[in-house]
Amino acid sequence: MQALPVRVPSGSTYWTVLDDELRVVAEADAFLRELRFGRSRAVETTKSYAGGIVLYLRWCRDTRREWRTAARDLGLFMLWLKWNPGGDESVRVVVPGPGSKQVRRESRINKVLTSVRGFLVHAVISKKAPAWVMELLYELGDDRDLPAQARGESEGMRYRLRARHRLQEPETAVDRASDQEIVAMFGACRSARDRLIVLLLGRAGLRRGQAAGLRRSDMHLLMDSRALGCAVEGAHVHVVRRENPNRAYSKSRKAFVLPVDFLVVQALDLYMMERHDVLGSGGSDFLLVNLFRQPLGSPVTPEACRSEADRQACDGAASTHP
Repeated sequence: MQALPVRVPSGSTYWTVLDDELRVVAEADAFLRELRFGRSRAVETTKSYAGGIVLYLRWCRDTRREWRTAARDLGLFMLWLKWNPGGDESVRVVVPGPGSKQVRRESRINKVLTSVRGFLVHAVISKKAPAWVMELLYELGDDRDLPAQARGESEGMRYRLRARHRLQEPETAVDRASDQEIVAMFGACRSARDRLIVLLLGRAGLRRGQAAGLRRSDMHLLMDSRALGCAVEGAHVHVVRRENPNRAYSKSRKAFVLPVDFLVVQALDLYMMERHDVLGSGGSDFLLVNLFRQPLGSPVTPEACRSEADRQACDGAASTHP
């Protein structure tokens, strides 16, 4: 079992699931296509869901269960997720000894269960799995136990679903780099482009997919941008959800604006001079492009943004990684 990206003729990409004989698992593929194109979810979302479905189908195969009805044993699946070594197809029997460290944490297991529930619900709706599977996945409740303020204005009883299988996640502090660590990462950068990436992620608050998807036309750095047809005051960045060839994707369905300060503006000025020295007036409309490796001028991928930030975190001795 494995997950694999698929590029359709329109240029869009989604992830699907292959069985042991490298054949597409039709039910999983239909669910992931609906997720990507029917619900307009991000490519990375289908990748995450495909990975969870692969684990579920692998468990069903190893324990000789029928995936359509294995929801009755999801508790055992959660135990398998907790202790089964990840990515090791040769391990078919899980025998953790005393003091063993669990393989997957609670948050990861809950994400896998979310993908499995979505997959099985889609199978029930499409008549590929029996309807009683829904009762094994969710508890059905109504609004009679809610206070009057939470019931809404509509008349009649309203129902809600609650997932039966879910682990309690421990509360953890947000693992954010401190200002000192960001300064250390900034000092470890070897180019103006890398310094701009650090500031876009650490100071402007962009996600790596959003940063890699920025176009030069998204950067409005004047105090008054009305000449560009933009009524937003001050220096700012427009974050727009697009289908990009470098697989960069903003998870926010709505376009939004982020203000940037003088540090980002100065870093962008230095980067544009560095870019012009290498590419001249050429290159794509993407803001962040390759300047030091082939193909020159091609857009930087989100994975490259993370790799650069990880390297700078190591060079700057930062304890956190983006």
